[in-house]
Amino acid sequence: MEYDSKFKSQVMDEFFEAVLLLKDLDDCYRFFEDVCTINELRSMTQRMQVAKLLAEKKTYSEIEELTKASTATISRINKCLVYGAGGYELVIDRLKEE
Repeated sequence: MEYDSKFKSQVMDEFFEAVLLLKDLDDCYRFFEDVCTINELRSMTQRMQVAKLLAEKKTYSEIEELTKASTATISRINKCLVYGAGGYELVIDRLKEE
């Protein structure tokens, strides 16, 4: 079943198609270092780390200490886990499978 995103557009499709062409970690590093600023990369990796810790039922204070993320960021990610599109769960589950 296709996901119906409120952000869907041709240029967004092209970007995601480009991401799907990445074959390994080296490809990812090369592409994302060119596409993102270092702060954007750090923010995305921090969000993923927070999502994994929330999925492990860590407390906000534990997550804040481990990741240095603000409680606002932790809360926003928790909201995504509860009410979002399911993207974090999809990736977290697939990481567990590997």
